[in-house]
Amino acid sequence: MSVTTKKSISKKEWEQRLSKEKVNKQDLNRLVMNYLVIEGYKDAAEQFSLESGLEPTIDLESIQERMEIRHAIQSGDVDTAIELVNDVNPEILDTNPELFFHLQQQRLIEMIRNGEFTEALEFAAEEMAPRGEEHPEFLQELERTMALLAFQNVQDSPVSDLLHPGQRQKTASELNAAILVSQSREKDPKLPSLLKMLVWSQDQLDERMIYPRIENLISADLVVRDSQGNPVDDAIDSIGTPL
Repeated sequence: MSVTTKKSISKKEWEQRLSKEKVNKQDLNRLVMNYLVIEGYKDAAEQFSLESGLEPTIDLESIQERMEIRHAIQSGDVDTAIELVNDVNPEILDTNPELFFHLQQQRLIEMIRNGEFTEALEFAAEEMAPRGEEHPEFLQELERTMALLAFQNVQDSPVSDLLHPGQRQKTASELNAAILVSQSREKDPKLPSLLKMLVWSQDQLDERMIYPRIENLISADLVVRDSQGNPVDDAIDSIGTPL
């Protein structure tokens, strides 16, 4: 049986190839501004506009309401967020049962986070269980949320992610997207899609060659690994062994 040998490329050569690819700085700035505007980060968008000299595509004052709603969710104040959304457009929640369920789920999570266990049980029984009956697809998420009450040490439980700030961020982003759709605006920023494309492209390339890859999307450092998966600093030969 023949063994296919992966082609290898050194970090130095990879960096030389990357340096030949010209990227327009204004295009990068537009990607960042697109993300800040769509996600509702008004203050950051204003500051970035001053630093980059790039004018935003919309009036930044128009995203003030979305910024306040996002802040309420990320602060754990779901009731205020719901009130603000209804002020913007009451049909957003009336016509989106999944979104409304996720907001109620976040309310339940915040009650449990604050130690309001009796109130959480009552809220789940009176408000969320009936919605689970109407929409069986929500039951699994409800059961997972209620599991927070079953663990003394929630941080070590299999549902600890529900108390992570990322859960608030997820709910806030879903609500933000729904508001944008109601206003006939673009709801998905381009930057996350490009990062997903990068990850997919690297996965495809992994099957054919050994090369310096980006493993941390925040630092974007190039990492070279040998055929056993160990990081190396030097150039690598055609079979992935350090020279």
